[in-house]
Amino acid sequence: MSTPRWTPSPERVANAALTAFMRDMSQRTGRTFAHYDALHAWSVDDVAGFWSAYVAWAPVAFERPAERVLSGRLHETSWFEGARLNYARALLRPAGDAAGDTSGEAVVAYDESGVRTSLSRAALEREVARAQRALAGEGVASGERVAAVAANGTQALVLMLACAGLGAIFTSCSPDFGFEAAHARLSQVVPKVLVVSPAYRYGGRRFEVVETGRRLAAANESVRRLVWLPVPGEEEPTIPGDGEAAWDAWLSSAAGQGGEAVVHYESLPFDHPLWILYSSGTTGTPKAIVHRAGGVLLTHHKEHRLHGDIAPGDRVLYFSTLGWMMWNWLVSALAQGATVVLYDGSPVWPDDLALFRVLERERVTFFGTGARYLHGLEAAGVRPGEAVDLAALRTIASTGSPLAPSGFRFVHDHVKADVHLASISGGTDIVGCFMLGVPTLPVYDGQIQRPGLGVDLAVYDDEGREVASGPGELVCRSPLPSMPLGFWGDDGTRYRAAYFERFPGVWWHGDLIERTPEGGVIVYGRSDATLNPGGVRIGTAEIYRPLESVSEVVEACAVGRRTGTDEEVWLLLVLREGIVLDDALGERVRSAIRRRASPRHVPRRVLQVRELPRTRSGKPMEIAVRTIVNGGTVANREVMANPEVCDEIAQLLAAST
Repeated sequence: MSTPRWTPSPERVANAALTAFMRDMSQRTGRTFAHYDALHAWSVDDVAGFWSAYVAWAPVAFERPAERVLSGRLHETSWFEGARLNYARALLRPAGDAAGDTSGEAVVAYDESGVRTSLSRAALEREVARAQRALAGEGVASGERVAAVAANGTQALVLMLACAGLGAIFTSCSPDFGFEAAHARLSQVVPKVLVVSPAYRYGGRRFEVVETGRRLAAANESVRRLVWLPVPGEEEPTIPGDGEAAWDAWLSSAAGQGGEAVVHYESLPFDHPLWILYSSGTTGTPKAIVHRAGGVLLTHHKEHRLHGDIAPGDRVLYFSTLGWMMWNWLVSALAQGATVVLYDGSPVWPDDLALFRVLERERVTFFGTGARYLHGLEAAGVRPGEAVDLAALRTIASTGSPLAPSGFRFVHDHVKADVHLASISGGTDIVGCFMLGVPTLPVYDGQIQRPGLGVDLAVYDDEGREVASGPGELVCRSPLPSMPLGFWGDDGTRYRAAYFERFPGVWWHGDLIERTPEGGVIVYGRSDATLNPGGVRIGTAEIYRPLESVSEVVEACAVGRRTGTDEEVWLLLVLREGIVLDDALGERVRSAIRRRASPRHVPRRVLQVRELPRTRSGKPMEIAVRTIVNGGTVANREVMANPEVCDEIAQLLAAST
């Protein structure tokens, strides 16, 4: 057993919502829940009992109670049959302790220049009502799709809630998606209204999106109206042409219907479609994943309340865009009576502390970000805890890629010592988490604390046998409310093939993980990027961890290069600015890997690159690098944030062989 990096104080444990839930469930069930693992065991042994108990305890207000909690096989489970609810109502008019003063701030939004806007809960509801009128004027009804290619501002949140209230299905991309990437997604779902930010800012630069928006509208014949959003920090756009409208004018024109605009909350089944999210598209056309309203609400409610310890009055900022599922996860925090803080732009412009100054000013209590951001600050030698006041901050969540042990040390040494650092992992596929933080348990370097409540997580070998120790495939043996309804336009065949055919009867996620003696989980990366030199399976994170001791290394990507019937490990490094890879540094890299992993982990080739290929949500694309290293051509480059890097790597390899 290793030494914990952080242990919650007795006061924090006593005051946690999870502690109250555990105590109340002991009384409800007559069972003794002395610790989290006992509670978790019950939650997966009695799935229906756990979820129905949480709905009553939270409470999650159903407009009509369920006749049955769940039925059907794992890949086609129906949840809370007969229940009626509305996701937008749950966020705008939360139940229980979360119901409070509607004059308080519901949402605060910043752009990277520091311009701040905010809406109270009452004002947010008024804006949602106006947007619903405008949507109804375009003929948008329950079940129809509305698409946004939008900056992360208040208008996007208003639009999503307006759709949810009506029962329309919301789908989105961020404005940095090019035409091909956005069209590959939106053309699948036939949107009736398209809302676009005509420009966005990042790193102090302004990028135009007008041409992309008009091309998308023209390429999708279903689009009846193209609406231009105001660019964060700018006035209403003046560009609308025929069949187009500016956001405020569009909302104002609907007021001609007379009377005061009132939010409409359609009473909908638990399994009614809420959102369509998309896979990264790195292995083909992005999958259009349809998520159920009740499943999203219930899953996020549980994760926020019990695992994130988010309570009424908290202020929650998760650095994200509308192209990443963490935006969807963030906005659901409104159901806790929390204030949602949105941020649009670069987190490190005009300097590395830009985002931390927002945390300080807004007294953010829960801050979420990608592991890459934290590792980037670490590599740059930034010391946020010495520069800003983070007294209000209780929790930092990290996701997107595994947070290395050095990232844990960096946060507690240089951001805030007494903070719950919750590494979390799940996916767009379930728009939630398989494993995440537990505010009443210790945190260990490099580990995610536990599987989530209700998640029957297991580790399988290639033959489908459970692995007691060592790495293996992440599977989930219990139905989850936020497992998708399916893929848009699919009869169920592609959905079953994606998750349920590798190991029949369970969900296969495609991550390589390991359970630890402390009860936590280590994520080694995507299992389809696993290395296999000499027939020995190696998770790429096993190579990355030793590199923490090499201060010159900012980021790394290890891939297998085929050599006949075997493969050898090649390692691509991104180094600190001004550092050049030479023989001495290369030998230090190899020595660190040999010493802290094994000789079999040592790469055959070590190369320096400017940067690594990334998805538009910032995740490194190991499979793309593997394709290039093996002489192939990366398909679907439109899904990448920086496709030009593929050519740079290919040219480097050609010059070095």
